[in-house]
Amino acid sequence: MDALGTLFGDISSVIWGPYCLIPLLLGTGLYLTIRLGGLQFIKLAASLRLGLLKRKDDDAEGDVSQFQALTTALAATVGTGNIVGVATAIGIGGPGALFWMWVTGLLGMASKYSEAYLGVRFRGTDAAGEKSGGPQYYLQRGIKGPFGKFLALFFAIAATLACFGIGNMTQGNSIAANLDNSFGVTPWVTGLVLTVLSLAVLVGGIKSIGRVTAGFVPVMIVFYVAASIYILIANVGGIPAAFAEIFTDAFTGTSAVGGFTGSAIIIAVQYGVARGIFSNESGMGSAAIAAAAAQTTHPVRQGLVSMTQTFIDTIIVVTCTGLVIITTGTWNKIDEATGEQVSAALMTGEAFTHGLPGQWGHWVVTLGLVMFAFSTILGWCYYGERNIERLIGRRAVMPFRVVFSLIVFVGCTTELTAVWNFSDMMNGLMALPNLLGLLIMSGLIARETRWYLKHDPKLEANKAQIEDFMKDREGWNEWKSGDVVGSAHKRGA
Repeated sequence: MDALGTLFGDISSVIWGPYCLIPLLLGTGLYLTIRLGGLQFIKLAASLRLGLLKRKDDDAEGDVSQFQALTTALAATVGTGNIVGVATAIGIGGPGALFWMWVTGLLGMASKYSEAYLGVRFRGTDAAGEKSGGPQYYLQRGIKGPFGKFLALFFAIAATLACFGIGNMTQGNSIAANLDNSFGVTPWVTGLVLTVLSLAVLVGGIKSIGRVTAGFVPVMIVFYVAASIYILIANVGGIPAAFAEIFTDAFTGTSAVGGFTGSAIIIAVQYGVARGIFSNESGMGSAAIAAAAAQTTHPVRQGLVSMTQTFIDTIIVVTCTGLVIITTGTWNKIDEATGEQVSAALMTGEAFTHGLPGQWGHWVVTLGLVMFAFSTILGWCYYGERNIERLIGRRAVMPFRVVFSLIVFVGCTTELTAVWNFSDMMNGLMALPNLLGLLIMSGLIARETRWYLKHDPKLEANKAQIEDFMKDREGWNEWKSGDVVGSAHKRGA
C-alpha cells in the first residue's frame, strides 16, 4: 500500500503540477470569464436572489428545486477541503496561497456556470423518469463523434472511482479521527452510525438527499461562519495586516515554505489552486450532475444559481477559515511537543481554540468537520450513482447506493494515505476531459447565455415569458420534453 500510495502521489503531483491542470484550470476560467463578459461579477446579486430567496421556478420540469440542487452541490463541496484543505494550502504555500484560492474561486465561477448550464442543457430522462445529466452526458451530446464519446466515458469512469475516495472514505476517515481525538468515540462506532445514517438518506435518491441538504447545509454553514466571524471580531486589529500578508506573499512567496523566492511563489500558486479546486470543485464537472436534476425553466437560470455555490464555498467559507488561521498566527506556529510547524490536520482546530474561550474552538471545528464531511458523502453518492447509471444502467443505481453506504464504514476504520493520493489523482482526471469540453463548447455557452440575458437581464421572467422568446430557438422543444439525444426517454425506455 505504501508503494501504491507513492505511485498515486507521483501521478497526482504531475496532474496538479504547474504544467498541466493548474494552467488549464486558470486558463479555462479566464477564457470563459472573458467570453461570458464577466458574468460572475455582473449577475452575482441576481443569481443569489434567485437561488437563495426565490429558490424555485414554478411549474418547471425536474426532480428537486433549484435551491435543493444548490444545497446538494454545496453538500458535496463544503467538506474537509474548507477546513483541512485551507490549512494545508496556507501551511505549505504561506498566506499568499489564500489569494490564489480566491483567484481560483472567482475564475472558477465562470467554469461552474458553464458546466451547470451544459448539465441542464443536455440532460435526459432516465428509465425511472428522473433527470440525469452532467459531463458524462454533455461531453458526448455536445461534442459529436468518437472524441466526445471518449471524453464522456473517461469522465464517467474517473468520477465513479473518485466518489469512493474523496466523496466517501476520506470523509468518513476525517469524521472518525476527529471524533476519536475530541470526544474519544471509537472509530468503528462512528463508522456504524455513519453507515446507517447514510443508508437511511441515500436509498431515497436525489429527492431524499435534496430534502436533507436543504435543511442541513444552510445550518452548518451559518454555524461555522458565525464562529469564524466571532474570532475575527476579537482579532479585528490583525485583519488589515492579514490581508497585507496575503497579497504580499501571493507575489513574493517570502512566507512560503521552500527555497528561493521564485520557487516559493510557485508553491503558493500550486497549493492555492490545487486546494481551491479541491474545495469548490469548479471545473471538475461534478456540480453539473446536481444541477441537471433541478426544476428550472431554462438552463441559464440554473447555471447562475449553481455559480453561487463557488462564491459561498470559496469567497465566504474558505475565507473565514483562512483569515482565522492567519490572524491568530497559527499558520506558522511551532508545536512545542515536536518542535515542528503545527500540522495541517490540527492547524484549524488550533486556530479556533486560540480564538474562542475554553474548548469551544476545538469543538466547533470538530462538529463543523463532521457536518461538512457527512454532507459531502451524501452529495458524492448522487454524483457516483449518475455515473454508474451512465456506464451500466438504471438497474445498478440501488445496489450502488447500498455499497457506497457500506464503504463509509471501511473509511472510518482504515488508514487512508494511499486513498488520499488516489483521490487527488482521480479528481484531476475528472477535471481534464471536462475542461476540454468547456473550451470546445464555449461558443454554444456564450451564444445561448447572451440570448437569454438579452430577454431576461434581471432573471425575473416567468415560464410563459421565457417560452415566448425561446419558442423558435433551436433545440428548445426537445429540451423541454427531455428528449435530448441519448436519453432513455428519447429511446422510449
